[in-house]
Amino acid sequence: MSALPFLDRDHTIAPPGYSRWLVPPAALAIHLCIGQAYALSVFNLPLSRLLGIKESLPGDWGLTTTVWIFNIAFVFLGLSAAVFGKWLERVGPRKAMFASACCFAGGFLIAAIGIYLHIIWFLYLGYGVLGGIGLGLGYISPVSTLIKWFPDRPGMATGMAIMGFGGGAMIGSPLADNLMKFYATPTSVGVWETFLTMGAIYFVFMMFGVFTVRVPAEGWKPEGYTPPVKNDNAMITTASVTADEAIKTPQFYFLWVVLFLNVTAGIGILAQASPLIQETFLLKGITAPTAEQTKNAAAAAAGFVGLLSFFNLIGRFFWSSLSDKIGRKPTYMIYLGLGCALYALIPSLANAGNLALFVGTFCLILTMYGGGFATIPAYLRDMFGTMQVGAIHGRLLTAWSAAAIAGPTIVTYLRDYQINSGIPKAQAYSTAIYVMAGLLVIGFISNLMIKPVDSKHYYKDETAPVAPPEPETARVQQGATA
Repeated sequence: MSALPFLDRDHTIAPPGYSRWLVPPAALAIHLCIGQAYALSVFNLPLSRLLGIKESLPGDWGLTTTVWIFNIAFVFLGLSAAVFGKWLERVGPRKAMFASACCFAGGFLIAAIGIYLHIIWFLYLGYGVLGGIGLGLGYISPVSTLIKWFPDRPGMATGMAIMGFGGGAMIGSPLADNLMKFYATPTSVGVWETFLTMGAIYFVFMMFGVFTVRVPAEGWKPEGYTPPVKNDNAMITTASVTADEAIKTPQFYFLWVVLFLNVTAGIGILAQASPLIQETFLLKGITAPTAEQTKNAAAAAAGFVGLLSFFNLIGRFFWSSLSDKIGRKPTYMIYLGLGCALYALIPSLANAGNLALFVGTFCLILTMYGGGFATIPAYLRDMFGTMQVGAIHGRLLTAWSAAAIAGPTIVTYLRDYQINSGIPKAQAYSTAIYVMAGLLVIGFISNLMIKPVDSKHYYKDETAPVAPPEPETARVQQGATA
């Protein structure tokens, strides 16, 4: 007997007549909160002035130090998703969501102590490790459930949930900026107080998702739904592959490379979005900005981060829904091919001083970056079936862990190298952005290599008796709302 029986899977099975459209809000409640991780760049510059308050002192942390909070959090997102994927399939989404809320909020608390004491390892262990585990559990917890609720529209279903993660910074960025202004004093930049407050707020909202999520009853299907016939061109299987067998297929690793490179390109920019826009445009040519200029630039940069988050959110729903129509493979060809061209264009826009096109190009890129995340669960479902798609998705997210180190590290260290070589800050990001464009070319080739999974990997339950075909009238549970 569980100590908290209301968290058990048996207590989350939907009753007859339950509307599946009540499940996406529960998923959004989790993803909008943990998506705050994309707004961490808002804290980068304030964290570099904890001692100096108005400007950095020799004992303050630099960007190459604080960027590891972001890196570690996303490493543990992928690792925890991989480790706990099969556990999630067994215990259900409610228990996983509750664990996510405890870890994510607890990470804020420990990080706040670290900021107050000025001990960077508390931030690494708090928001990075514990918070990262919360990110991983929260990220995968609703995905498998939504695919089971929406077998007729898996791309749209996962897009509805995962768009929340992309939109988290749209809330988290201005919230953090306003809280830091509220708590700021002549002796504090207001960061540790902001971390405490945000941790409490997010825990409360995540509890809404915990208590409202439901799983479909065994054998449930949407009214009028007919399972698809195998289509080699669309690469949609009617069989299933277990998580352990999936990692033996070349398709899994091609998809791993596709996700890794698409994420590396996008996450490297997101991790430094706030300083990037400030140094490239807002504070360009200003060697010693006044307090007012710094304050205004920070507020405008927070708006830029929020805007990127908005388009990240829109892209997750738009592109994943479109993939239901045109197929997953063609959709990723768009992400990687068009994304490469847009990245290559950005340095020219920056040099020309065209802020509107610069921002607009990044917004379009972020729709495809977000779309890549939202479409990958449906891609996995097409390739490996629904039986253990949540666990397979968790294992594939190790690509995100690797990208979380590669992307921000490439951008941050190339930026510092360029500046130390005498390149102006406004041009210091160009080399890193060209590198990202090159990575997307490799991802494009990897996506082209993907073909249907060989039938030798399909799951075969040899101990189960062969059941007679179901009568047509018994295939749909009446009363279920489509």
